Amino acid sequence: MQQTLTLAGRILLAWIFLSSGLEKLGALQGTAEAIASTGLPLEFPLAVLVAVFEVTAAAALVVGWYTRAAALALALFTVAASFLFHAYWQVPPAQQHVQQLLFLKNLAITGGLLSVGAFGPGGWSVDARRAR
Repeated sequence: MQQTLTLAGRILLAWIFLSSGLEKLGALQGTAEAIASTGLPLEFPLAVLVAVFEVTAAAALVVGWYTRAAALALALFTVAASFLFHAYWQVPPAQQHVQQLLFLKNLAITGGLLSVGAFGPGGWSVDARRAR
């Protein structure tokens, strides 16, 4: 049961990044505009980089390839994105509740990613096969 649950956890954690990355790839200009709204430079190249990173790291997490590195990179990315895009303490009161929920959701996802980083991908993974 442990292998099944570990694989399911990796898939569920990766799902949000895979779908988000694919969405960004399909709407790079909108992604660049969102990035520009935070004051970050080079918004279009950064939009491409973020989208490719999310898709690649999510795929690595699903198949369990360099799993710990992918999970830790996604954890760092998620924390950074939370502070940049869900700074609920900086938005008007009418928007604070939703932004706080998104911020806290991201912290929960980060917790799951840190667990994968700490405990590894489990037996059903490319990493486990390479270790044999």
